[in-house]
Amino acid sequence: MSSVNFDLLAKELDEIKQLTLAKVGQYDADHIRRVISIQRYSEWLGRALLLLGFWQPVIWLLGVALLALAKILDNMEIGHNVMHGQYDWMNDKNINSMAYEWDIACDGQSWHRVHNYEHHTYTNIIGKDRDFGYGLLRLSDDFQWRLKNTWQFFTYINLSVFFQWGVSYHELAAERVFLGKKKQNRDYKVSHAILKRRFFSKGSRQLVKDYVLFPLLAGPLFLWVLGGNFLANLLRNLWTSTIIFCGHFTEQTKTFSQQQCENESQGQWYYRQALGSSNIQGGRTFHILTGHLSFQIEHHLFPDLPSSRYQEVAPMVQSVFARHGIAYNTGTFFCQYGSVLKRIMRYSFP
Repeated sequence: MSSVNFDLLAKELDEIKQLTLAKVGQYDADHIRRVISIQRYSEWLGRALLLLGFWQPVIWLLGVALLALAKILDNMEIGHNVMHGQYDWMNDKNINSMAYEWDIACDGQSWHRVHNYEHHTYTNIIGKDRDFGYGLLRLSDDFQWRLKNTWQFFTYINLSVFFQWGVSYHELAAERVFLGKKKQNRDYKVSHAILKRRFFSKGSRQLVKDYVLFPLLAGPLFLWVLGGNFLANLLRNLWTSTIIFCGHFTEQTKTFSQQQCENESQGQWYYRQALGSSNIQGGRTFHILTGHLSFQIEHHLFPDLPSSRYQEVAPMVQSVFARHGIAYNTGTFFCQYGSVLKRIMRYSFP
């Protein structure tokens, strides 16, 4: 795989994790509770301002922005990280990986099964990690070129616009639900009936909440609220998809074969996470809005470490990588996003 001393790499990264875990406590609890409070107040105020949009459109736009902010925080800094078990140590019945259900179409239990386990265990292993390209995009030479790849840039735009539905469809193993394939992943078994019930149940609840219930409660302001909810969801979808793609699909991220990763040691696993991830530079507010997935390298190395600690451990991780000659892939938002677009276009062709 490489000339890197994997045992030493594992030892040094394990030490970073253990030293950081020893400091986890009140600071981290205060952080996640503060973000939850901001998310709730943003949602309440945003929904109230949508009702005042008839009086002044600028107020309506502010309501859309606040509601989008609430949805982004719920999806990224709260939902994604809480469901990783980063705050289970708090023993809070609401801030708990098994109890939390986020405000998107994807069913939480499916996310645990396919993302938390499958993606984080088999990151960028072709044939094992279904998150690589989401089954829609050709992003490496590991996949044979097909005519449909010619227009995959537009497929990507479509996926970004409807990202919560793309994640839900993907995570619930849609090929088995809708095409009737009985083959099961050897790592987990879920019946056809359960997959379909959860996909349609969670998805229908989201549709009713955003496009029926809240608009109806607005009475004569039905269209103002309907349009505001639609735009807030669109902004959340575009933001989350962009950040996730910047963390996984820049030109520098590597892929791996199943043969390369057989009998993988802890150090080799760390090495694969390092080469299969990208960071985005930014300030504290930016990192919170990304759910700290702007530190995708640190998140892939330590997925159960509270996200509030990623900025702290990043310089230590970078130092370890430098000693071992491992590239630390980071750049500005526009640099990384431009790299993603180049990769999508590059593999559109044979």
